[in-house]
Amino acid sequence: MESQSQKVTPVTGAGFDPAYVPGLTSPGAEAAAEDTVTEPDETTEEVTPGEPEDAKPQPELEPEPEPVRGVDGDGPVMEAKDRRGSITVDATGVRFTLDDQEADFTWDEISAVEYGTSRKRLTVTVHTPNSRWFPNDVEAPDKSRLKEWTEQLDKALDAYFED
Repeated sequence: MESQSQKVTPVTGAGFDPAYVPGLTSPGAEAAAEDTVTEPDETTEEVTPGEPEDAKPQPELEPEPEPVRGVDGDGPVMEAKDRRGSITVDATGVRFTLDDQEADFTWDEISAVEYGTSRKRLTVTVHTPNSRWFPNDVEAPDKSRLKEWTEQLDKALDAYFED
């Protein structure tokens, strides 16, 4: 009896070849991309030797818009900060910062906001409609500041969050 040869296809995937995952490149590819020399294009402006660097036309930068504070700009705002992070609740939504990271939640993205205190710490948790939650906490310098933050938070949530 003669056996028929079976065609076996090789298994491909990230387990066998890391290059199979889109977006992954080898360290050599990044270094090679940085070493390539780009030719100046027509949009590059040159500065003549007698012309100061400041004489080159500068692109106009648009100023950053001020955050909206309530409908008429006078709505309640709660802002709590410590040495590492902050919690801000205003007309735009809830903003958390921690070191160099920031998370913004607009009121349309929020399904619930809860908060709690413990000693001198305020913890605010934002719940989203897809059953995810995002907590952040800040430490108050004293208990009176913590009480002030919770009162401001109550006023801001009453003003902006619809039950």
